[in-house]
Amino acid sequence: MKKTARREAMGGLAKGLEVIRAFTYDSPSLTLSEIASRAGLPAATARRCLLTLAELGYVMQSGRNFLLRPKVLELGAAYLDSMNIEVLTKTYLEDLARQTGDSAALTVLDGTHIVYVARTSVRTLMRLEAHVGSRLPAYPTSMGRVLLAGLSPERLQEYFEQAEISALTERTVTDRAKLRALIDECRRVGYSAVEDELAYGVVAVAVPVFDKTRRVVAALNSSSHSKKMTRAKLATERLQLLRSVSAQISRELHRVPGLSLSAQT
Repeated sequence: MKKTARREAMGGLAKGLEVIRAFTYDSPSLTLSEIASRAGLPAATARRCLLTLAELGYVMQSGRNFLLRPKVLELGAAYLDSMNIEVLTKTYLEDLARQTGDSAALTVLDGTHIVYVARTSVRTLMRLEAHVGSRLPAYPTSMGRVLLAGLSPERLQEYFEQAEISALTERTVTDRAKLRALIDECRRVGYSAVEDELAYGVVAVAVPVFDKTRRVVAALNSSSHSKKMTRAKLATERLQLLRSVSAQISRELHRVPGLSLSAQT
């Protein structure tokens, strides 16, 4: 029985998983030789695994180094959903939702989209409801603009070269110069607020979440319905609370390395 199971095992899959596991909190960026050594694989095999993972969107290359991309989180989406990232969500996001009476979410940037890694809500605002693993375009969202503001100039330029930007509502900002100005403003003031740009009825304010080197690795938001709350009022009433919760989550992220690998260089 054991020999049969062994014959049916997929060696290539096992090697690919070993390559992913080579990355750690202390070593989020590795060279090919370092990955091969940590995974116990020949360099040529490790390279084939990395090229496959890169093609599938799980790994990216920056110079001689490789980094995991947030899409890796999708591999554990079921686990994350069942656990609901317990420490972060129950301790912080649920408290934030209760205090505001609305929803709260945590996202990371993956290419031209944001990916939800935690979310909680005390009410259903509308038909468009995100969940762990949901992907939304970055440009019309408060969290997306916060994450874009954390990019280097080179990465931001790459984003605008790759992003497909179109109007989702009559209020969606699609002019790239205006979007750059909004991202610059977000970087300057430390938050972003949007209203009716992703969908009618959605108003949200977001702040950055940092790793221990003050790199933006995630975005935290509080959202409501635009018929109940304007963008300006939302920012005025919730910005201080969001920043306080962000500081607490930033400290928690030091112990959750998987969420700090947004590859924003």
